[in-house]
Amino acid sequence: IRTIRAELRAIKRLADGRMVDYGIIGYREVTDAGVAFLVDDWTNDATDITDFDYHACGTSGTAEDQTDTALGTEETTSTSREVGTPTQPSANVLKSTATQDFTGSVAVVEHGLFSAVSTGTLWDRTVFTVINVGNGESITWEYSVTFTAGS
Repeated sequence: IRTIRAELRAIKRLADGRMVDYGIIGYREVTDAGVAFLVDDWTNDATDITDFDYHACGTSGTAEDQTDTALGTEETTSTSREVGTPTQPSANVLKSTATQDFTGSVAVVEHGLFSAVSTGTLWDRTVFTVINVGNGESITWEYSVTFTAGS
């Protein structure tokens, strides 16, 4: 069975420099729009799959759905989308890592990976147990997608 498996990790840096590793906080939800973007890139190159490096977070706990096209409530007051650093840990794994710094207190419960710094296509939306962040704190997101071949 061929599969696409997404995984999201979070590491919070407290204002005093200590780190809190939340580990894997979610699996799945590659969106219909993300898959369509990939197919479009393959067939006409009007899009570019390497654009999916923009990490955003939000405050809506509305359940994930493959039809999502945006975060439920994207946080833009105390943080902004951050461009990630793409890597390829193995032949079938793509990874993007980004750190969002916060200037206020936010109860973060969702993450999205987008194709642009504003609007853009949502590749994946993950909802998770709340991560409370305060002024001067940050979250490092590690998003990986694994493509499994098979016959």
